Amino acid sequence: FKTSNDLLGFQGIFGVPSNLLGPPDDLLVYVLGHEAMKRMQTSNVLVSGLRGLGVEVAKNLVLGGVKSVTLHDPEPASWSDLASQFYLREEDVGRSRAEATLPRLAELNSYVAVSSSREPLSQELLGTFQVVVLTNSPLEEQLWVGDFCHSHGIKLVVADTRGLFGQLFCDFGEDMVVSDANGEQPLSAMVSMVTKGCPGEVTCLDEARHGFESGDFVTFTEVEGMEELNRCGPVEIRVLGPYTFSIGDTSGYGDYVRGGIVSQVKMPKHIHFKRLRDALAEPELLVTDFGKAERPPVLHRAWQGLHRFLRQHGRAPRPCPPSLPPQGDAAEVLALTKEVAAGAELDEELVRELAFQATGDLAPVNAFIGGLAAQEVMKAVSGKFTPITQWLYFDALECLPEENRDTLLTEEQCRPRNSRYDGQIAVFGAELQAKLGAQKYFVVGAGAIGCELLKNFAMVGLGCGPEGSVTVTDMDTIEKSNLNRQFLFRPWDVTKLKSERAAAAAREMNPALRVCSRTDRVGPDTERVYDDDFFEGLDGVANALDNVDARLYMDRRCVYYRKPLLESGTLGTKGNVQVVIPFLSESYSSSQDPPEKAIPICTLKNFPNAIEHTLQWARDEFEGLFKQPAENVNQYLMDPKFLERTLRLAGTQPLEVLEAVQRSLVSDRPRAWPDCVAWACRHWHRQYSNNIRQLLHNFPPGQKTNSGTLFWSGPKRCPHPLVFDPDNPLHLDYVVAAANLFAQSYGIVGSRDRAAVAELLRHVRVPPFAPKAGVRIHVSDQELQSASAALDDGRLEELKASLPSPEELPGFRMFPIDFEKDDDTNFHMDFIVAASNLRAENYDIPPADRHKSKLIAGKIIPAIATTTAAVVGLACLELYKLVQGHRRLSSYKNAFLNLALPFVGFSERGLVPPRPCPPSWTLWDRFEVQGLQPDGREMTLRQFLAYFKKEHRLEITMLSQGVSMLYSFFMPAAKLRERHDQPMTEIVTRVSKKKLGRHVKALVFELCCNDDSDADIEVPYVRYTIR
Repeated sequence: FKTSNDLLGFQGIFGVPSNLLGPPDDLLVYVLGHEAMKRMQTSNVLVSGLRGLGVEVAKNLVLGGVKSVTLHDPEPASWSDLASQFYLREEDVGRSRAEATLPRLAELNSYVAVSSSREPLSQELLGTFQVVVLTNSPLEEQLWVGDFCHSHGIKLVVADTRGLFGQLFCDFGEDMVVSDANGEQPLSAMVSMVTKGCPGEVTCLDEARHGFESGDFVTFTEVEGMEELNRCGPVEIRVLGPYTFSIGDTSGYGDYVRGGIVSQVKMPKHIHFKRLRDALAEPELLVTDFGKAERPPVLHRAWQGLHRFLRQHGRAPRPCPPSLPPQGDAAEVLALTKEVAAGAELDEELVRELAFQATGDLAPVNAFIGGLAAQEVMKAVSGKFTPITQWLYFDALECLPEENRDTLLTEEQCRPRNSRYDGQIAVFGAELQAKLGAQKYFVVGAGAIGCELLKNFAMVGLGCGPEGSVTVTDMDTIEKSNLNRQFLFRPWDVTKLKSERAAAAAREMNPALRVCSRTDRVGPDTERVYDDDFFEGLDGVANALDNVDARLYMDRRCVYYRKPLLESGTLGTKGNVQVVIPFLSESYSSSQDPPEKAIPICTLKNFPNAIEHTLQWARDEFEGLFKQPAENVNQYLMDPKFLERTLRLAGTQPLEVLEAVQRSLVSDRPRAWPDCVAWACRHWHRQYSNNIRQLLHNFPPGQKTNSGTLFWSGPKRCPHPLVFDPDNPLHLDYVVAAANLFAQSYGIVGSRDRAAVAELLRHVRVPPFAPKAGVRIHVSDQELQSASAALDDGRLEELKASLPSPEELPGFRMFPIDFEKDDDTNFHMDFIVAASNLRAENYDIPPADRHKSKLIAGKIIPAIATTTAAVVGLACLELYKLVQGHRRLSSYKNAFLNLALPFVGFSERGLVPPRPCPPSWTLWDRFEVQGLQPDGREMTLRQFLAYFKKEHRLEITMLSQGVSMLYSFFMPAAKLRERHDQPMTEIVTRVSKKKLGRHVKALVFELCCNDDSDADIEVPYVRYTIR
């Protein structure tokens, strides 16, 4: 899930000063909204503790665009910090963590003031901030800071990680007001009936479920008859069914006649938080993994026992094998935890495991907890989304070895080595560290997720050994809009290649990282680059892609080469992780989301009822006016067979294409700028006046259907024509944008002088319009599909005769315009906004501002650094399991999260779905056939068929490669005799008429087979090795 956008021009849209909005193109605005962003950008945050977790929180806050971030850490950097503190370098060891980190954090966002402080925490220091974040802080410090912050209205977030364990606490005061609990767009539905009663019952049109929940508040508009509803404030509802709900007493209201729109209203929610001292004694716990629902209460006490140990000894417990009889430090932590628990039941092994990992420092766990903690800070200052109330505990113990843990995790294996990986070695031992270094991984995409993956790979040491490597590919260049979430890039990287700069930035974090950058798109056309040798040399693939097609392609490649795949994606505050394990799990392709519901054509053309409809109509207008006609004209002028191909198109397409070409070259062709203005004015009249008048001529406002109901009712909103006014800013917006785009498509210089355009408009003559009889307007897509429009051959011949020949237009060409939402100077979004809002005015649909229009028309996928960090952290926890070779399906976790709710959930991977045939083949199975025989000759078709008969007792009835049929039982005897003794590759080359490239080591054959009983049987494909 990634894309880019642009928020230039925000000042004019929302009246927000540009200096408050951070860098342009901030996708966070699409997640939080501009009101929440304004509150964030007046907030000062203190982050105390600058180890791996603290820097993760600070990085996300700086990218998020708070007013200021102050880094507090009086301690010097040590070798152990390098395990996850990605902004410390080896030469920083001995320097102040905060001061060494500051310049690299400040580079992320010049709109956020980043400073550092080495003075001890004090009430005077804390009193200047709206939010305080404590990381890796002693409990005693947490308690006095918690007391002070709670009593002074300062929001507090406490976060800590120890190896595979994480802890998060929030205190946002006595009465926090949440303006929007989930961040979803308010729902709306069309009303078909409201009863009089106590309570009254509302029935919505059965086109779609209303989606409301009991307890929601709604308002009504456009209700006829029971008009009292239109004047009511928000009313609470109780859902009765998917299309019905009840409201308050309607018995005294007028009788319902028709119409109405019901809209959800987001109501403020008040939340009370306990101070830390009280919440320790009476905890509210958020469960993140329902398979471990019993663990949070145990961990709540175990962390307190760990803090007691830290206070008494001034150090963390030493690692010791947790499965051996409790002894040493772990035994003492357990005893201290029992004191805290006061008789409560404890999972003693879990407590000992926390003690064993107390010196551990893992970048993926810091990324996950740091992403959540930063999101909680944003909630605290913005009032947007539901905060965590109040404790969250997390563990990922499935990452530990499945077997032989006592021999793999000895005190010797886990001892510190004055290495940057000591924090990881303390958890997993030195043996796994060597395995990580030898891995060869392929990262597909260097956007937001790709940057986070490379950061984590550098920190954990993946591909950092002499035999290891990481290859990252991305064909895109860096845009300004990428900077606020693709955190490896800086302003001076704009226009450079993403993969190259991301690789260089990751290498700076860990110079040992053996990373190679590529710029080739993954797909069938690059299989000469990413060939058999490339994939067979990999240990795994990590996807960081932004489209489903590429994901499906990479999934197929991983299944074919039997490589594990880490798949992750985000959408605003939502994210997911999926891990694909060869021979153990299903693949990404095994389950897919349903296709996005398309807007019916007739709704777009004549019966819109929502701003989404008018925006899609405006996008279609853009393509149909400024791109497709120019492309068709250029093909007509350059391709002698264009007319012949066009006449073979189905239905009325030949007529539509040739009419567009004729308009572009003859009737509408401009000679100068004034002609472009005149064309834009006439087109305005055609779309917003004439076509509406024709529609109302066909279907007058009072017309009734055969069933006696009004035609213009329900989802059909009755339109009205507009009257052109050059003094109306929206009308002039449209003409200026349309005229400039029309001029661009002809290579004519346009103008931004609105006064000059308005003057030109006064001289434009618009032909009078009268509605025509006999014009057919389809009212449904079914009617449109069943209508068989006859092609007017006479009109076709007339058009062909009127077209100038290509020879008459030497050197002439047009310039098709590709829609680009991210350039506010190119008139593209100007046209979309004006065209959509004018049509919305036709149908009395509330208009959309530029921000919302861009989100919908540009199909922007909102992105936010906090979600990306958390998701990739979880993905890299799965990486630990893959590298160790875990074989229990229960060890692997799919993750789903929505930081807005907040919700974090895990599920085990699905079993491999077998194919419906007796041997129970799975998607990972195939036949392996060696094409070269021991004598050096290649297998012939006869030998191939005999091989399957002898080895698998299968009779092949059909054999194909790609779209080429190589053999079938019904093939003519002469052709069969010819092919029987030919080598398989020779048959493939002859039938496909393509030579096999030198990079091809194997071919894929598809089979249809019969078994011994002559029954048709479904079988896997064949991998036929030729080199």
